[in-house]
Amino acid sequence: MDLPRLLPVRQSFPDRAIKDIPGTVARELRQAGFASRLKPGSSVAIGVGSRGIANLSPIVRAVVDYWKSQGMQPFLFPSMGSHGAATAEGQAQVLADYGIHEAAMGCPVRSSLEVVDLGKTPEGIDTFVDRLAFESDGIVLVARVKWHTDFDAKIESGLYKMMAIGLGKQAGAKRYHSCAYTMGIETVIRSVGRRVLESGKILGGLAILEDGNHKTAHLAAVPVESMEPREEELLALAKSWTARIPLAELDILIVDEMGKNFSGTGIDAKIVNRNAVGACNPWTFAPRIGRIFVRDLSPHSHGNAVGVGMADIVTDRLVSHIDWTQSLMNALTANHPATVRTPIHLPTDRECLEAMAPTVGKLNLMDLKIGWIRNTLELSRLILSETLRDEIEANPDLTIVGGPVEIRYGADGNLVDVA
Repeated sequence: MDLPRLLPVRQSFPDRAIKDIPGTVARELRQAGFASRLKPGSSVAIGVGSRGIANLSPIVRAVVDYWKSQGMQPFLFPSMGSHGAATAEGQAQVLADYGIHEAAMGCPVRSSLEVVDLGKTPEGIDTFVDRLAFESDGIVLVARVKWHTDFDAKIESGLYKMMAIGLGKQAGAKRYHSCAYTMGIETVIRSVGRRVLESGKILGGLAILEDGNHKTAHLAAVPVESMEPREEELLALAKSWTARIPLAELDILIVDEMGKNFSGTGIDAKIVNRNAVGACNPWTFAPRIGRIFVRDLSPHSHGNAVGVGMADIVTDRLVSHIDWTQSLMNALTANHPATVRTPIHLPTDRECLEAMAPTVGKLNLMDLKIGWIRNTLELSRLILSETLRDEIEANPDLTIVGGPVEIRYGADGNLVDVA
């Protein structure tokens, strides 16, 4: 099958990378005065989630070191709802795979699914908090503030969401998503977050923002008193830095890997212009994308393939890497069973691409507009078809760095990367 040639393209973003991460973390926490809220020797529970955040391990280690320097006794705990198959061992393993374990962090990692019931919010939502964290003298959350893949609001993914769904473990996450079905997720996050704050256990959080290059661009210690308005400000800033696919339309988007380490829905719905239940092109700020082909599942996703239902076709090897226990637990907890619908799947990349190419309404396949990315988190490197050359050359943030080259396959029928 003849398809258009490909161009390697570099997308340029402002470099906002923080040079001294440990020093910045220490300065932020010190200026926020978190330690003054506790007596020396107090236990501090540090909540960490399941996303593939840049520099997560050194950031978390710097938070631990700060509390130890203040004479406290910190420990880490997973704050990730139902991820890791909703088991204590699975959630600890997710953190360990990010380098967050006792030997590297210099403090214990304590993982449990037991929760404390904090009662109902004014909206009638039962609220739960990780028991180990609740029994500490104070809780600090470490979370990236970013857009959420499923909805658009002033508070999306970040400290508030972790304080609600992450801290609530499986019991809370299931209840909250059920309420969100009728109330909306932002309403639930704010309602539960406020109830958790009323417990007096939250000291504050460390918000992480990344730039378009997926580098740590901003670290902000957020005191409990200003958490809600401050997170709104941080989200607006994070959205202004978010990388996107800078095109009007693609007939086919090829994605090398999906996974929870890249996005809560495996492939970021606002990048690929789908929603969690598979509706096509709901976002006006994203390119119109005809078909999505996902080649594989990241090993760092631990077999969790939530979001695979947004793809139009995948490889057999991706399907073979799915852990259905992990995936079903996450999808059912989130009340989104459609996210794990199995798309059409074929043995090789060639078969997948050639099956999809004729389905986009182009009589001449040499006119296809094709995009190829590693994952939806790393968008500084793009592979784009030669049919997009005019649009590429009109964008000052895009630079063609090679090619054009023919689409090539190895002896196994899988795509050969464009150098």
